[in-house]
Amino acid sequence: MAEAALTHPPVKTVVFDLGGVVLDWDPRHLYRKVFDDQAAVEQFLTTVCTLEWHAQHDQGRPMDETLPRLCDEHPHLATEISLWRERYIEMVAGYIEGMVEVLDELDRVGVPRYALSNMPAEVLPELRQAFPVLEVFDGMIVSGQEQLAKPEPAIFRLLTERFGLEPAETVFVDDVPANVDAAWTLGFRGIRFESAHQLRRVLAAWGLPVSVAP
Repeated sequence: MAEAALTHPPVKTVVFDLGGVVLDWDPRHLYRKVFDDQAAVEQFLTTVCTLEWHAQHDQGRPMDETLPRLCDEHPHLATEISLWRERYIEMVAGYIEGMVEVLDELDRVGVPRYALSNMPAEVLPELRQAFPVLEVFDGMIVSGQEQLAKPEPAIFRLLTERFGLEPAETVFVDDVPANVDAAWTLGFRGIRFESAHQLRRVLAAWGLPVSVAP
């Protein structure tokens, strides 16, 4: 879809997903510390605390409601299930390599940076404290706070209305194809994130003054 961007006006703004783009979020980072082997980790994450189950938290449902119910369904794993909230911060291994530098460079060249993330509302304060780069954004929308989640069109409309953005002048960066496709459908330029280097190449090709290593 990159070719379609040729008909767009110049880029003025970049919007970033957080987990998988700026932050290295993966429940495996936590549960590899909890279970003895990788097979047990995968079994737990595909049959108990699944991403499909976690999606309700991104949509605004409190973990205080969902975790006790899941513990009742799997009493032999109640301790491990409870860690989803108690040690959520350990699901983030750090920043995605090179992304702090991308955010810094966009700031130096005067490009506004926003965040649009599917994330439980209750974990945002601790993530802000642990990862100061989350304070650099010109604005942030977190799905759990709004009770709207990507790829729903409503959350993209909220983004544009709240911050006065023009989709055709805005790049949206996400690691989930469905979210990128939704952005294109709504008039944004979407980038399926692979790495900081790949992101720099696309942003530079679309006219933003960011450096690209050979």
